[in-house]
Amino acid sequence: MIRPLTRSPRPSPWALGLAVALGVGAALPAAAAPLDEPLKPLPPVPLLDAATVELGRQLFNEKRLSVNDSLSCASCHQLATGGGDDKPFSLGFDGKPVKLNTPTVFNASLNFKQFWDGRVDTLEAQIEQVVVSPVEMGSDWKTVVDNLTAMPQYQAAFSQVYPDGVTAANVQNALATYERTLLTPNSRFDQYLLGNTEILTIEEKYGYQRFKEYGCIACHQGMNIGGNMFQKLGVMGDYFKDRPPADSDLGRYLVTHDDEDRHVFKVPSLRNVAVTAPYFHNASAKTLEEAVDVMFTFQLGRVPSAEDKDQIIKFLKTLTGQWAGKPL
Repeated sequence: MIRPLTRSPRPSPWALGLAVALGVGAALPAAAAPLDEPLKPLPPVPLLDAATVELGRQLFNEKRLSVNDSLSCASCHQLATGGGDDKPFSLGFDGKPVKLNTPTVFNASLNFKQFWDGRVDTLEAQIEQVVVSPVEMGSDWKTVVDNLTAMPQYQAAFSQVYPDGVTAANVQNALATYERTLLTPNSRFDQYLLGNTEILTIEEKYGYQRFKEYGCIACHQGMNIGGNMFQKLGVMGDYFKDRPPADSDLGRYLVTHDDEDRHVFKVPSLRNVAVTAPYFHNASAKTLEEAVDVMFTFQLGRVPSAEDKDQIIKFLKTLTGQWAGKPL
């Protein structure tokens, strides 16, 4: 059953404040109130120190972070599209593909862990590992600091923000500060949650209801619609049965060496999912339709009707947000 339009005599101060911050105030009906739903809209982009954010932006695009000046963060996290790579597997500094599909950097600050296997807790720790990874940037932090210190523009920029200038910790902090601004609020679904119930079509609303009724929301939950728990890939069937064995499929087991963690991964966010193909750690699903099929078969153990599947996909496409004032 589609949720009826919810109204109250006055919009709440929280709804008005968030709507203004997101720039959707004009789209909200005069008496709209936020919906009481298990999923919540993304917050507005945080207002962080402008100089630190700008330094982080420059570092995000700085190829001197890699051992041979060939890669920046932006090489694999392409912001003009979905915040991930345009290849199933990103190429490392040596031109060879890495073993895991690159997740989007958008909204990554809202995840409870970083990397598919959740081996670190913070963006700073994620950045620290990527720079020294022998298959990604292949560098070391002394070299990175020396390279940046040799450039007068970075000396000046770091001195403006950090009393101790260019250090590994400060590089990581500046990058992480910038990445915390990479949120994509104001999706059509966010506007719906804020009270503009007319912005979704009937089929998209049905898709959201089916998303909840089939149990997708059990794992894809919270503000980021995922990213806040671990789950085994293959709860209701052996997803890996007919696939060649690969260490990259072991997931969190490589961190804990606990047999219970074989094939366990961080549940990805569904924010912007329509523009982040291919899907899963192994990039095995080329389309959103394929990914939904896998989820029904191996995670839910259910067979949806063609209509239900189509409506869920239509709902998922309402999760595409905005960055730099434009839809992704």
